[in-house]
Amino acid sequence: MVGVPKLTRADALAALRNPLALIAARWTPAPRTVRRAALAALVMSVVIVVTGGAVRLTGSGLGCPTWPTCTGDSLTTTRAMGFHGAVEFGNRMLTYVLCAAVGWAIVAARSAEPWRRGLTRLGWAQFWVVMGNAVLGGIVVLVGLNPYTVAAHFLLSTALITVATVMWQRTREGDAAPRPLVGQAVRQLVWFLVVASVLLIAVGTVVTGAGPHAGDSSEVDRIPIGWETVAKLHAVLAWIVVTLTFALWFVLKAVDAPRNPLGRTRDLFLVLLGQGVIGYVQYFTHLPEILVGLHMLGSCLVWIGVLRVLLSLRERPEAVVAGLPGPPAGVAVGTRV
Repeated sequence: MVGVPKLTRADALAALRNPLALIAARWTPAPRTVRRAALAALVMSVVIVVTGGAVRLTGSGLGCPTWPTCTGDSLTTTRAMGFHGAVEFGNRMLTYVLCAAVGWAIVAARSAEPWRRGLTRLGWAQFWVVMGNAVLGGIVVLVGLNPYTVAAHFLLSTALITVATVMWQRTREGDAAPRPLVGQAVRQLVWFLVVASVLLIAVGTVVTGAGPHAGDSSEVDRIPIGWETVAKLHAVLAWIVVTLTFALWFVLKAVDAPRNPLGRTRDLFLVLLGQGVIGYVQYFTHLPEILVGLHMLGSCLVWIGVLRVLLSLRERPEAVVAGLPGPPAGVAVGTRV
């Protein structure tokens, strides 16, 4: 039986200086493992949005009235704080699960062979967005659920989903220069779709900030505008996004585009239809909590769908360096720093 290599003093010093390099020298994950790690980070970035919505919809936003501790003299929730304290503190604990998922993605990307520096940077970008959003979440509590900070908290979570989606896509392609699969006119249409989707999400946060679900049973400030008026603008933007998506699908069919962009556009259109049904039902039923939660999940899925359409317009095969043969059999690749 082969023994486990002992960790020398030099290895220990190297681990203190750069632990990721030490792991990379001793473990090489399969490409499937790297893809799964990136997908896990993306899934958790969506989960944290949905559970954050559950905190607001159950009126538990101030279940832990301070930050970074839960109360003035307790790091965790107490029995006296009841259901709302448990919900708010539970969501805070899920941030550690999200950090673990992002950490796994970073380690897997750093340890992959060959090392792709861009993937590692995308993993670290997620980490710093998570840290920034954790601090912003604390500020949300400290300012008593100010609706503008709540909106910023959601938009930063959307930025996290953006980076996570890009990293997941990059694990499934190479590092060669991107090669467009469609013409410039189609790419411009997709960018119109992206901009319209950003506006749709941004206006959706205004609807949330003006709507009845303030996040706590106490008196919480709301954005001073009629939420129904903003909801109608939100609906108009939604129809614009749906129309652009259908137009894109029609154009892709007309130009006989590759199957990948066409399939992702179809998937986005179906998600938009489901999201639209939920949106109209919740509007006419006066925003029941369960439907608002599903609408938040749908918002994440719509944005991921839009990004996947955008990323499908080009391909990036494996980079090939001419005239440089691979290492001879049995020769280990050098240690990376």
